[in-house]
Amino acid sequence: MSSPTEAGAPAALDPHVVEKAARAIADSEALLITAGAGMGVDSGLPDFRGDRGFWRAYPAYEKRGLRFAELANPTWFDRDPKLAWGFYGHRLNLYRKTQPHEGFSILRRWAERMPRGAYVFTSNVDGQFQRAGFADDRVVEVHGSIEYLQCHALCQPRIFAAPKPVPGTDDVVPIDPGSFLASGPLPICPDCGGLARPNILMFNDGMWLTDRYAQRSDRMRGWLARMPQKKLVIVELGAGLGIPTVRLFGEQVMYVREACLLRVNPREPEVPSDGNALSLASGARAALSALDAVLETLRGER
Repeated sequence: MSSPTEAGAPAALDPHVVEKAARAIADSEALLITAGAGMGVDSGLPDFRGDRGFWRAYPAYEKRGLRFAELANPTWFDRDPKLAWGFYGHRLNLYRKTQPHEGFSILRRWAERMPRGAYVFTSNVDGQFQRAGFADDRVVEVHGSIEYLQCHALCQPRIFAAPKPVPGTDDVVPIDPGSFLASGPLPICPDCGGLARPNILMFNDGMWLTDRYAQRSDRMRGWLARMPQKKLVIVELGAGLGIPTVRLFGEQVMYVREACLLRVNPREPEVPSDGNALSLASGARAALSALDAVLETLRGER
């Protein structure tokens, strides 16, 4: 198993692990992609790792003494809607302008070649997998998606698509670059005209509407239940231990379906010792590119 260097930089990719993982992918009939915030780092997206990482991305919030967990809270939509939508609006604007890195295309090619198909299970709310060409109904977003909204007051239990950019701009929510406060019209509920909020699970959030997530999750779990043993490979990318939802889900599927799990993580690559698991201490794009090169060689041999 690969491990990080003492300085915290990724170690060189172990060619034996790369080849073994590539063979597992080539021999599988289905692919489950599980992804955390580290998957988007190679596209230039911040991963908010710790307070300092968050404040580097949003220095205005450091001046206010606001940490990510404090700001990602639905109470701000009552207390200070411009602050709340400054945070989420900037992220929505950023995610729509960000081009998914080449690793997404590699994964999509692998998925398209799988006889029994593929699913994505992710804690990311950025819509990058859909932007890279994955079918929306095959992406299970366990924390919701910034591309969908709900009424903050829950006048109706309805989830609706985020609006298009404000005319004359590239932004859905115009943001003041100095204060990171929303400076333009705030998204509204189409039913009551009141304030809308992202359909995202926030901290201390008892109002998140789960229908969209639950429907996709049920279909994915049905797909997994029909999967023959040892016919599935799980590729986990950039999922850390801070909120281990993605890691724990992949490990559970590994045990139940007797699947091979490949964990790609530059800082926390450790895997269970009692399962069929491999790890690469690497960023997502570098690992996927190395695996794809070996896969092409294997396909040429068959």
